[in-house]
Amino acid sequence: MVFSKDCKSMAGEENNLVEILDGNNPIDMAKYITYVSAPQAGAIATFSGTTRDTFEGKTVVELRYEAYVPMAIRCIKSICSSARSSWNLHSIAVVHRLGTVPVGETSVFIAVSAVHRADALDACKFLIDELKASVPIWKKEVYTNGEVWKENSEFKERRLELGKKDGICGRGEVQVKAHNGKTCCRAKVKVDDKEMGDISINK
Repeated sequence: MVFSKDCKSMAGEENNLVEILDGNNPIDMAKYITYVSAPQAGAIATFSGTTRDTFEGKTVVELRYEAYVPMAIRCIKSICSSARSSWNLHSIAVVHRLGTVPVGETSVFIAVSAVHRADALDACKFLIDELKASVPIWKKEVYTNGEVWKENSEFKERRLELGKKDGICGRGEVQVKAHNGKTCCRAKVKVDDKEMGDISINK
């Protein structure tokens, strides 16, 4: 199952593709690179986050991800908008897997295209850093001798910076220290039925 939001340029809308893959679907990186490719884009920057086999001396078997999908998609869309306000970008694709991700497989993939490489590279780094800091996606590390739910260090730092109980996105834009966006993070967020209309589910 794929939960997605595609804002492919209609009436001046941004070229953003945001997807959350459920049901242990692997990420097809070529699909997202193709999405951001364009004749006017001289650079495509990508980031692939994969499951590594160790953590602090423990042998990792797999990672398991869960998310509140409507808010996660809305949060990632907000991060994409903030990236566009800081860099001159053509297209953005962000995808994250849910469920089990074995060692060596990709859990998150980002592709960004721009006329110039500096914009693409800087925006790609910003997108993954902000995703880890503010999007409500939770990770369990499964070891050979146990398992534990993990919170991203960036998520903890963001929560402490804001003095809030939650580090998740709300309705605004993401705040970047080096830029002038607004924060998307709120202690409490109300999700109404209208927001569910932003999400298409494809089986």
